[in-house]
Amino acid sequence: MAKQYLTCSNTELRLSACLIYAFSNLSIGQIEQAKQVLEKIKSTLKEDKERAQQIKVIDAFIAMAAAVLLHLPLPEDIPSMQEFIPILPFGLRSFALYVEAHYLYLQKNYEKSIGMIEAALAMGANQYPIPAIYLHLAAVMDYMSLKQLEKAENHLLIAWKLARPDDLIEGFGEHHGLLGGMLEAVIKPKWPEDFKRIISITYEFSAGWRKIHNPVTGHEVADDLSTTEFAVAMLAARGWTNSEIAKHLNISANTVKTHISQAIKKLHVENRKDLKQYMLK
Repeated sequence: MAKQYLTCSNTELRLSACLIYAFSNLSIGQIEQAKQVLEKIKSTLKEDKERAQQIKVIDAFIAMAAAVLLHLPLPEDIPSMQEFIPILPFGLRSFALYVEAHYLYLQKNYEKSIGMIEAALAMGANQYPIPAIYLHLAAVMDYMSLKQLEKAENHLLIAWKLARPDDLIEGFGEHHGLLGGMLEAVIKPKWPEDFKRIISITYEFSAGWRKIHNPVTGHEVADDLSTTEFAVAMLAARGWTNSEIAKHLNISANTVKTHISQAIKKLHVENRKDLKQYMLK
């Protein structure tokens, strides 16, 4: 559906379609198509000389979203959030706030990220299910990083309640590696078939994500671990003990130890401290 809008005369629709089309292609492994459309975004913005302020806003939003979601460095001279978010429509503004919150998460500024998320939700972002789902998932990321598991679970379940009626589960697969095993702990026991579908999305999306992320940044992200091994390794790399991981995932400490040993073996590193270089932030 997005493909038919790639040549639309309306700049806003064309650029929105480009962003959707690029990330959709990541999920199905069509990396060259994703790269081509990202380049189309850049060329479109350079060619359109009219409506300078509006184009600047679109430029900032699209560029920031693409960079943050791929965990790439932000483009130079990008306008501040305060400049471009107020000009966006409210629904798109909600998603832009998610992008900014995700960026703050990557900077390890978890408290500020959570504050932005809670404010966005309090101001009505829940009216828009997709931005709201992403905001709640970002909150899970923040609270897991702060080891506030109860709050993380609460946000995950709210996101899940929003997603299930219309089967909007793609965001869960896209964020799996950042959710600190929360899908294994909360979704897998009660919704095992949905969990399998989420993991399938995770594998498809992450394969494309890495093919763009790794060549650009030069930093490898593990691609040969099972999703459970990755979740356990992520928590271990963040300083969680085996007993903490076991309690969170409702598995034995010996099982945790086995997953970590397998991750170390597959990544050809010497100990759990070395896992960090292959994990997401």
